[in-house]
Amino acid sequence: MFIILIAHIPWNSWTDWIPARFGFSDAADLFVFCSGMASAIAFAPVFDHLGWLRGAARILYRVWQVYWAHIGSFFVVLALVCTVDAVLGGGRYAADLRIDPVLDDFRAYVGPIMTLRYVPNYFDILPMYLAILAMTPIVMALERIGKWAAIAAVLGCWLAAQFNLVSLTADSVSGRQWFFNPFGWELVFFSGFAFARGWLPAPPRDARLAIAALALVLLAAPVSCQTEFSCFALWGRAPVLGDVHIWLGPAIDKTAIGALRYLHFMATAYLAFLAVGPQGRNLHGWLAERIRRVGQQTLAVFLTGLVAAQALGMVLDRIGRGFVNDAAVNIAGCAILVAAAAIVTWFKSPPWRSLPKRSPASIAPKQDAMREPLAPPSIPRPETATGAGPG
Repeated sequence: MFIILIAHIPWNSWTDWIPARFGFSDAADLFVFCSGMASAIAFAPVFDHLGWLRGAARILYRVWQVYWAHIGSFFVVLALVCTVDAVLGGGRYAADLRIDPVLDDFRAYVGPIMTLRYVPNYFDILPMYLAILAMTPIVMALERIGKWAAIAAVLGCWLAAQFNLVSLTADSVSGRQWFFNPFGWELVFFSGFAFARGWLPAPPRDARLAIAALALVLLAAPVSCQTEFSCFALWGRAPVLGDVHIWLGPAIDKTAIGALRYLHFMATAYLAFLAVGPQGRNLHGWLAERIRRVGQQTLAVFLTGLVAAQALGMVLDRIGRGFVNDAAVNIAGCAILVAAAAIVTWFKSPPWRSLPKRSPASIAPKQDAMREPLAPPSIPRPETATGAGPG
């Protein structure tokens, strides 16, 4: 979440140091992989204990939540950039997000926005996620045949995406496709799902695997820059690195998850698996707990970061960019995510949930005691006379 926030702040110098600049995969892969693990933990037991229909209904409910989260975040950011553009004059921020067509002809675009037939680049992760979630009931149905049937379907879908046989349109006017093709990204999601579900065993802690994973990560670094401007100086001195990057294009493709990109991510995930230790025993202390809480409230934190990134970029435009200002804004952004996670955690476990539950019978006598002085002692109360009261 912290890396995604940094990557989303416009013209942020810190983006030159995020993992995407040193490897084929990036924070988006980790986000989707962990979402797959979380989905297996949260949703698969519903299929197991309550049946396929109720499991599918539970998935549908989550899809509904994510859909409205996407719609809400789009209109919040749209309101933010339009308000700032109106105050400052011009349309700079709307142009930066490439949402001018929406403002020019809102009536034509509101329908496609609501039906996900228009997905701006900045807002493309959540639609991809909800599309993959919608595949989960199908995968769970195939699991009843056997786990290998489910795995084969996932691999088949990914292969179809590699040949561009399956995709979704993000803009019917330009013909632009979804930047995150869910039919390719489902491989990352269901890889996490498979590990948490037990379809795939936890990898062994093997020195040979660690060396192989580290070698892949190190070899990828010089040729893995995903934007030319951030690697121009390096490639200018060694043009062959840029040539290799272009040659690897289909294998490291982000839209459909090229094979080499997937292997790179699994290598980084394996190294992280080794680093945290068995059962994550190396993750302890105040900082680790704050980071863990951010990970536990992924959707809320992601939405907060989506809006905050635009606001923080506007702040940098006003105060100027530089080492100190960039550091202050990025650290403030990370603090906002930590605060958002803490607030959401509090609301999900509010103090009133800890109140002891009391039966109506235990509450009624106190209510009667409060009313008692209002009734003359010599006159029987109507409830007692009719036998309708708690006594």
